[in-house]
Amino acid sequence: MKVKFVLTMDDLVVNDKTIDQVVVDWEADVAQDEVVELAGRWITTKNFLSTRMTGLTRVGESSLVVEPLD
Repeated sequence: MKVKFVLTMDDLVVNDKTIDQVVVDWEADVAQDEVVELAGRWITTKNFLSTRMTGLTRVGESSLVVEPLD
């Protein structure tokens, strides 16, 4: 299924620079179980973003919106 992801991050520190807000959106073809797995990891894993993004050391607030396109 085709899905649109929108990741919003506020009050970030990247490579020792403070950034007010970053919004990243992308579309992907994913299976429904992959979306469920990603959402589960997002909710339960501490520092989910900073362990996956090079240079990102802090995120104040973040949200992930997953919207089906099909």
